[in-house]
Amino acid sequence: MNIAASLDTIGRLDLEVSAFVEVWAEEALSRERSTDTGLPLAGMPFAVKGPSGIRSYAARRLTAAGGVSVGSTSVPGPGTPWQTWGLGAHGPTRNPWRPDRTPGGSSAGSAAAVAAGMVDLATGSDGAGSVRIPAAWCSVFGLKTTNGLLPSPDRTGLASAGVLTPTAADARAYLRCVLDTYEPVAPVLPLPAVWSADLGFADTDPEVAAVALAAVERLESAGVVRLADARPVLMDPCDAWTAVRAGRPARGAAVRAENDRRLDVLFADAAVLLTPATPNRPHGHDGPGDVYSTALTWAFNLSGHPAASIPAGFTGDGCPVGLQLVAARGADVSLVEMAVAAEKGLITVRP
Repeated sequence: MNIAASLDTIGRLDLEVSAFVEVWAEEALSRERSTDTGLPLAGMPFAVKGPSGIRSYAARRLTAAGGVSVGSTSVPGPGTPWQTWGLGAHGPTRNPWRPDRTPGGSSAGSAAAVAAGMVDLATGSDGAGSVRIPAAWCSVFGLKTTNGLLPSPDRTGLASAGVLTPTAADARAYLRCVLDTYEPVAPVLPLPAVWSADLGFADTDPEVAAVALAAVERLESAGVVRLADARPVLMDPCDAWTAVRAGRPARGAAVRAENDRRLDVLFADAAVLLTPATPNRPHGHDGPGDVYSTALTWAFNLSGHPAASIPAGFTGDGCPVGLQLVAARGADVSLVEMAVAAEKGLITVRP
């Protein structure tokens, strides 16, 4: 996709989707003309999360590689008590699959822009699931990198840089640009894997769990994973995450340490942990109520593990479901290659 095609698609679709806060059309076209064609991303359009996204470390690296930012995507509006929606230039950001539902958040506009075909790459950040949740609900790929791998302005250490792309293979370009060393190795299949619908505490929607499990079973049949009999049980990280976010990490230290211990045991034998990306399907624009869409994601913001969401399928009412893949700390490149293998093993058909 070139800049003109990206801007044309934004112009045609964003009035309805409202994925963007700002579109930098003239600047993008000008930058494309002056970009060194020998650079690895020469002239590739990408979007950045939120009004300040262009200043992020990832955006600077993508630009240095020849990528051209076409605009900033929506995030939750000021004073929002929950973070699973976005407010763009044309009102609340709408899920391209189900306009009556949110795309998730807080990287809402980034996921919606990728899902609608406006760009093939958008930056995100993930402090509790803010990349993985919208990736799941918009049926695209989303990666949260290992905590501390890339610079982050979040002083609590919970938020990590991330990316949203149509497929896991498309995310390779991001990692090549943002990492100083990028050495992908094809995974040895089948991957030793562990599955959990709820991590031992989440109240997962039975249909969401069934769609994700069906995807795992297809991966097993395709020889991509080999499931262990173990069923991981973590302590509910809600209070620990809240304590860290509030600047009182000592209050959550015991839960955090115990979950770290259990995850260390798990990854001593398994290459990947598989769960639904969210316990629920996309909710309406009035909010999630008392449901924690983050229930299956924020444990890994506390533990620091890299995690991704790939499209797993759809519920009977046409809502996308994501399958979360979690790998050992620092195994970001390997995780993306695992996700590429997993996507090849899945055939996702919208009802």
